[in-house]
Amino acid sequence: MILTLPEIILLSILAFCLLVQLYFVLFVHLKLANATVEAIPSTARKPLSVIVCARNEIKNLREYLPTLMTQNYPEYEVVVVNDRSWDGTEEFLEEMEKVYPNMKVVKVLDNDKFLAGKKFAVTMGIKGAKYEWLVFTDADCTPGSDQWLMDMQQPEDDNTEIVLGYSPYIKKRGLLNALIRFETFFTAVNYLSFALKGMPYMGVGRNMAYKKSLFFKSKGFASHMHIPSGDDDLFVNANAKRHNTEIRIHPDSHVWSEPNRTWVGYLKQKKRHFGAGKMYKSKHKFILSLQIIFQFLFYGFFVAGMFLSREAQYIAGGILLLSIIIRSLIYPKLLKRLNYSDLRWWFPILDILLFLFLTLNGFLAMFGRKKVNWK
Repeated sequence: MILTLPEIILLSILAFCLLVQLYFVLFVHLKLANATVEAIPSTARKPLSVIVCARNEIKNLREYLPTLMTQNYPEYEVVVVNDRSWDGTEEFLEEMEKVYPNMKVVKVLDNDKFLAGKKFAVTMGIKGAKYEWLVFTDADCTPGSDQWLMDMQQPEDDNTEIVLGYSPYIKKRGLLNALIRFETFFTAVNYLSFALKGMPYMGVGRNMAYKKSLFFKSKGFASHMHIPSGDDDLFVNANAKRHNTEIRIHPDSHVWSEPNRTWVGYLKQKKRHFGAGKMYKSKHKFILSLQIIFQFLFYGFFVAGMFLSREAQYIAGGILLLSIIIRSLIYPKLLKRLNYSDLRWWFPILDILLFLFLTLNGFLAMFGRKKVNWK
């Protein structure tokens, strides 16, 4: 078997891309697969405030708000921010306040003097909260159990200022749902693993917590108020450090969320996230770009290898097979840990589909229209 010089170069690049890919698999993601899931504390230490922002979410509030109000936690309040809703949310929340004494409603009114958006609503909710420890979720979310707040409460180590939770999407029928859940899985594996490695870079507002004093000390969202998204990941990116951030992945502390039902809605959601990512710290943008670029190069050079000699095709195929085998030994365990066990049989296919989709979405986000709203 004699390979030409161009074939040797191409296959060498493909092999190097595999090594970079395996670095993230074996030295980053494997930390989460091997991490010990600690038991939920049996007693609560301090009172806390749950903050939920809602804009025309009456259907979700009717379904999910009771699960927030009936948590097994001795002292907490739920602050619901009614962000300029016109769908009957105001009347519904007024009735709920009569039922639940630990519920508080904060209203955001239409006013042309400020730039309305979720960040403003979150800020108003934080100002209205009476406790130091703040736990965040969304109106279309429901905790996995009544032990959610017990696990998301303020840690005993007072140096911990941020807790990153996990929020899977509810299973529905169809390819879109599988793709959304698979993408959410990889996003979670990445940010939770890097947090364990001592480099926290993002969190999701559907399930996270931090100190009220940290918010005001860091001037809240002032540095990125002009970006519609980022009330969760940009705040964490700016303030999370090796020694002030912890993660929570116990199944009872998962917060389940309603996924997008349409491709257009999902594309809009990813476009908002893409815009926020541009504001990450340089080191985080570098490491995340490295992941994407070498994933792109890996599949690109593999496809190119299929147009070479039969010997080169065999080697390229062997490199791809090695990648799939190694990742198949790790990711199914993570899929089970993160409540997506049903996707493990579709792992290689969804991995390729997700790569193609995110590549397309990246181009659309770069050349699409600039204005994006949160609701």
